[in-house]
Amino acid sequence: MKIKIGISSCLLGEKVRYDGGHKLDHYLKETLGQYVEWIPVCPEVECGLPIPREAMRIVKEGDTLRLETVKSKIDHTERMQRWIKEKLKALEREELSGFVFKSKSPSSALFSAKVYSKDGKVIGKSAGFFGKAFTQNFPQIPVEEDGRLQNPWIRENFIERVFIYQRWQNLKEKGLRYNKLIEFHASMKLTILSHSPNHYKRLGRLIAEGRKDSDIYDKYFAILMEGLKLRATIKKNTNVLYHIMGYFKKLLTKEEKEELIELIENYHKGLIPLIVPITLLNHYVKKFHIKYLENQFYLDPFPSELMLRNHV
Repeated sequence: MKIKIGISSCLLGEKVRYDGGHKLDHYLKETLGQYVEWIPVCPEVECGLPIPREAMRIVKEGDTLRLETVKSKIDHTERMQRWIKEKLKALEREELSGFVFKSKSPSSALFSAKVYSKDGKVIGKSAGFFGKAFTQNFPQIPVEEDGRLQNPWIRENFIERVFIYQRWQNLKEKGLRYNKLIEFHASMKLTILSHSPNHYKRLGRLIAEGRKDSDIYDKYFAILMEGLKLRATIKKNTNVLYHIMGYFKKLLTKEEKEELIELIENYHKGLIPLIVPITLLNHYVKKFHIKYLENQFYLDPFPSELMLRNHV
């Protein structure tokens, strides 16, 4: 089954923007779309506003943010809030594993919507009304803005988290048990280490001490998703690559070891992308049938056709 991800409708090419246009993102629709089921959402149209319509913006009055049309100053805050309340209930039934929001949108942005004073001056930035409500209601679901996804590191991180989120949901559907949690954690070891060794230690302590803790599963997943938000840097990936190489110490020839070390060091220097040493390591995993590594999510986290590790 395809992974369900919410998305701002305009990013799929739907002509729902205030000017009747769209903001089609070809990578999201055509490349990632092969592996996910998009659930399109347009807050402004779905709350009853027409196409085209007067542009809106966020206006700050004291400590309150309002959603107003730019020229006529019509306040659509209550209309939007009523729609959001019902929409969040509907989205709970969708079982989403992620959401891509339209940047700079007063309704959908996560970080980048401009905030104006009553006299029309830009005084800051904020989340859009729907974007803010979504993240508050679903704090662990991976979310991102379309503009930030142009950064290959952010894109790789977001999609990896989406696949992990769905993996956890599948585990929950089958029934969470302590032994399954241990297996899941073992398969996630290298992935977590590539993001945050500190979070890996915290998760290890939780599992070791929490067998009788009825909340261990919720606690585990909260810490996991918190750690995965941290970027897997070149330095941390390099440490993980050498860790994997350690499993082949007695299996590789001198020449094979030298070749692998050279690739890892070239990655560390920024001369080649991560996919190059990963490909060779996967070759050795299959050749020598190392069960522990065969089960590591880190070595095969998402479809290779997405080419996410070709650019990090």
